[in-house]
Amino acid sequence: MAEEYNPDIVSVIDEDGVEHTFEELDRIETDDGRYVALLPVYDDAEDIIDDDGEIIILQVEEENGETYLCPIEDEKKFDEVGRLFEDRLANLFFEDEQ
Repeated sequence: MAEEYNPDIVSVIDEDGVEHTFEELDRIETDDGRYVALLPVYDDAEDIIDDDGEIIILQVEEENGETYLCPIEDEKKFDEVGRLFEDRLANLFFEDEQ
């Protein structure tokens, strides 16, 4: 029997109080911190069509027992983490094609 796929769905509330839904594609931990790669999830077909398909990479931070997902402000760190996710996801999703 084929393995059933159940995505990890994450809801995030932004600074304006608006809730956004994402599929968590991967997570990594480096010496500099913890990070997640997310893909937006939409209910409306028009939103799916209009989406650019880019993966969102955020840093995981904890404060007072609460978990926050924050943008990576440092461009060098963002590029480094982005390459790590790119390599990991390419291996994960495209290993059957080789």
